[in-house]
Amino acid sequence: MSEPVAASADVPESGKFHALLRDRYGASWLPASNTTDASANDVIETLLNHRSVRAYSAQPLPADILQTVTAAAQSASSSSNLQAWSVVAVRDTGRKQRLAVYAGNQKHVAAAPLLLVFIADLSRLRRVSAAAGTAADGLDYFEAFLVAVADAAFAAQNAVVALESLGLGCCYIGGMRNKPEDVAAELALPPEAFAVFGLTVGYPDPTVKTDVKPRLPQRVILHLEVYQPESGEALADYDASMNAFQRQQQMRELNWTTQASNRVRGPEALSGRDRLVSALRTLGFGLK
Repeated sequence: MSEPVAASADVPESGKFHALLRDRYGASWLPASNTTDASANDVIETLLNHRSVRAYSAQPLPADILQTVTAAAQSASSSSNLQAWSVVAVRDTGRKQRLAVYAGNQKHVAAAPLLLVFIADLSRLRRVSAAAGTAADGLDYFEAFLVAVADAAFAAQNAVVALESLGLGCCYIGGMRNKPEDVAAELALPPEAFAVFGLTVGYPDPTVKTDVKPRLPQRVILHLEVYQPESGEALADYDASMNAFQRQQQMRELNWTTQASNRVRGPEALSGRDRLVSALRTLGFGLK
């Protein structure tokens, strides 16, 4: 299989969308006969160009970045308009360093000029209900927690798209769930508030090359009418795409199927998150 083709500024406009798709899917991408540049616009180009950025330049962030990114995040859909999420913006060097340790000693958490921590937040609904004189027993159920996590995720993804459209780079930090009680204490979270993930933000360091990582072929993810398990051939194609990407990035070659199966092999691979249910109950969630 051929190496992924990198999209660049010198790609003719007539083939730009094909180049973006080739980057997104790598060697496993098969062009659809009806795929044309008319299918894309600036928003889709921003989405297809997404890559995790872990190295940041010293360029200061725009003064109004928090207002802009919060407005974009709040424009995401929300289940029943409950808006059961919050975000904590962290710039303090010491606090970022402590959060980096809790997240598995990820250096870019401390180094990023801005860390956004997205919170599944039922505490506000509890306070609203108390003020209204209602019981709010529905918050004790797992459904309420799931709604809050979904709302936080919707908001965060809106934020990422907005930030990347402005030329900024981001990286999600799932390690915020490694030690949820410590993170909650650091951020002074009330009961029934949980840090779902962090998001590092900054202008990408131009000296550090970051390419688009291939995703699973669409034929693995997209199911027409009913679910159909993926073929071994499709997964083998994706392993080849990932190997090509790893060679391009001068990384150790390791099949995605191996990485994924190792990541879910057992509780020892979960970086402390195997105790998440008990931690959530400690943080005040009912989870009935």
